[in-house]
Amino acid sequence: MNSTELAELAGGPGESAVRPVTADEREERAAANAGEPTVEFTDRVPYDAYVHASTLHSLQSTLSKDPGEMSFLMVSQIMELYFGLTRFEIREAQRLLRDDDVWGALAPLRRAALHLEGLNASWQTLRWMTPADFNRFRDLLGEGSGFQSAMYRHLEFLLGLKTASLVRPFRSQPDVYAELVETLEGPSLWDDVIALLARRGHNIPQALLDRDVAREHQPHPAVEQAWVRVYEHNTPHNHLRMLGEALTEVAEQFGDWRYRHLKAVQRSMGAKVGSGGSAGLAWLQRSMARVVFPEIWSSRTSM
Repeated sequence: MNSTELAELAGGPGESAVRPVTADEREERAAANAGEPTVEFTDRVPYDAYVHASTLHSLQSTLSKDPGEMSFLMVSQIMELYFGLTRFEIREAQRLLRDDDVWGALAPLRRAALHLEGLNASWQTLRWMTPADFNRFRDLLGEGSGFQSAMYRHLEFLLGLKTASLVRPFRSQPDVYAELVETLEGPSLWDDVIALLARRGHNIPQALLDRDVAREHQPHPAVEQAWVRVYEHNTPHNHLRMLGEALTEVAEQFGDWRYRHLKAVQRSMGAKVGSGGSAGLAWLQRSMARVVFPEIWSSRTSM
């Protein structure tokens, strides 16, 4: 494949500032450079054209002169990127499950679990923050709160944690609001999994399949029993069992993020009220009681 064909595959000329190259061209460039990296470019550095690193590093505008605020701001931005990346993977898994491609759906679910693991690691770099550290710039944040993350709400909704009222803060941002409402009113990943179980012959009540998916799923014994039967056969061809384990890993990593969030809040502000108007720690503790993919856990008692 030559460079022109690669450009067409990437979206056509003019749609990317990065010029595709072939393996042969890379070999020729390395030979011409005597093994040294290329240091002269006529246009924008290709890495920056692709990653937009210069743009990313221009987005940190702190509100104070306290050096610790930079950590707080940048970690928040990193988490936003991980939220978006995990959402991307879950939507890809949903697409494949709707096509009955269980084997194909395993890859994005495994990637999603690893992205969540990276997201969890982000909390480690805020472990230095005491209440005194946070108080030096907290008041400047006004009513700004992680509670208001639209991308995190997408992630919660896709994982089945549906709360219609949580789209209301975004009414003044029509595009963001419309996307969130679409996710709220669409099937969650768990809804798609339950529909898949029904198509694979498991006895799922029609009322459960026809329910209003904008409302949070309530655990059902038929779904629990379906997973008990799925796990009865530990064979290489039991893709549903593999799906169950991939979903378990996603749920566990997401649960770890919620726990680490709670501990970070407890470490940096104790039980003070939240910046966004919530009860802070108490609100987070209540939200953790909502279980992602509930029957994947409860079914294990009967296995």
